[in-house]
Amino acid sequence: MSGGPGRALVLALPAAWMLLFFAAPFAIVLSIGFAEPAEGIPPFTPPWRVGEDGAIALRPNLANFALLLEDPFYAEAALRSLRVAAISATLCLLIGYPMALAIARAPEGWRNTLLMLVVLPFWTSFLLRVTAWIGLLQDQGWINGALLGVGLIEAPLTLLYTDLAMYLGITYCYLPFMVLPLYAALSKLDPALLDAASDLGARPWRAFLHVTLPLSLPGVVAGFLLVFIPAVGEFVIPELLGGPGAQLIGRVLWTEFFQNRDWPLASALAVVLLLVLVVPIAAFQSRAARDAPR
Repeated sequence: MSGGPGRALVLALPAAWMLLFFAAPFAIVLSIGFAEPAEGIPPFTPPWRVGEDGAIALRPNLANFALLLEDPFYAEAALRSLRVAAISATLCLLIGYPMALAIARAPEGWRNTLLMLVVLPFWTSFLLRVTAWIGLLQDQGWINGALLGVGLIEAPLTLLYTDLAMYLGITYCYLPFMVLPLYAALSKLDPALLDAASDLGARPWRAFLHVTLPLSLPGVVAGFLLVFIPAVGEFVIPELLGGPGAQLIGRVLWTEFFQNRDWPLASALAVVLLLVLVVPIAAFQSRAARDAPR
């Protein structure tokens, strides 16, 4: 199927999916970002006017985007979200890489079982898993109880509603998104390459740095992005586990949409956040495609 109607049909299905579930919602949110807030349902005035002759006149409101640039509160929330997402993705990488490597080098009969254990938490509700950490981290929780029981501490530690609790929750919930692409990359490595490196006198750590790690970089990049992108807009985990200082962009969006009912400002913020995430990734992929060997 190198051409003709068959090829067009195959390409039309993903294109229609992207148009329906990405381009169309993005266009709606973008149009609301140029609207003006108003009392009523919905709480905004569309950025266009229909004249008596049926002509449509566009009247975009740029004040929402201007406010995002003028008010440092939104920039600070965005930078804080990017920092939290980067740290969380790094923690997932440091924990997930040894796990994926161990699964990839395990006997073939054990690999499916180990992968099932990695994705097993997905069989439970996301909200329930996050809420369970409250019982673990609270002052009378299991962690403080265990530490008090063995005599390591004399008074309960303040673990809940801290940055530590937030990072624990994000790392725990998004760790499988790091392990799976890493395993996919590591399982494709030819063991003969490591044998050749050993025969040439390379120690195991040097063989890892010069053979295993470079060949697994596509999995590292994929896993990092799979964790980083959703962690930027995470709302549930910072809300349930984080402290009052965890004013991330997800919390700001929720506040603007549901408390302030300022849909135009929230939509403008969502558009800017999406562009901040998508544009660098698209540029990276474009450069990688150009540098790839033909």
